[in-house]
Amino acid sequence: MKILVIQGHPDPDTSHYGHALEIAYSDAARAAGHEVETINVATLDFPLLKSFAEFHAGETPEVIQGCQQLVRQADHLLIIYPLWLGSMPARLKGFFEQLFRPGFAMQPLDGGQRWKKLLKGKSARIIVTMGMPALAYRWFFRAHSLKSLERNILKFTGINPVRESLIGMIEGRPAHRQRWLRKMARLGRAAR
Repeated sequence: MKILVIQGHPDPDTSHYGHALEIAYSDAARAAGHEVETINVATLDFPLLKSFAEFHAGETPEVIQGCQQLVRQADHLLIIYPLWLGSMPARLKGFFEQLFRPGFAMQPLDGGQRWKKLLKGKSARIIVTMGMPALAYRWFFRAHSLKSLERNILKFTGINPVRESLIGMIEGRPAHRQRWLRKMARLGRAAR
């Protein structure tokens, strides 16, 4: 299986826990015979979109075109990011706005009344790390930003199924972090 990892931490410093999760998953996937490519959003230079017209008809930056090609080739996406102010970091959101543009991810039909999903046949897993308990994010805060990514970006473009792993209390117990690294390795081997 061809797996594309999208590392969404906006800091290029690889000492963050999300990078350890990425490595555990990717190494296990490669050892199981899967092909793995990685996009590190923090290292990409791209502009933010500023208008409806730019989103629909503006020129796609070359670096984003390369990322779109990697998505096109992938069977499965692994998206990793830290929860910042209740949502994904702004840099990752800006990247998704550039990446999942009309003509690549979806195509308007009937003047935009309906949309053709252009990324069908792909699956995804979203990994969100956070300082709070994951249960609090899921139940008290209703995981609103995660649901938005699943429904309004991934499933809207045809990516399905979308699975999730919420990892809370990451600043805490080392044993907790190690358990999640082992789980990521299992998921990587299974390409899930």
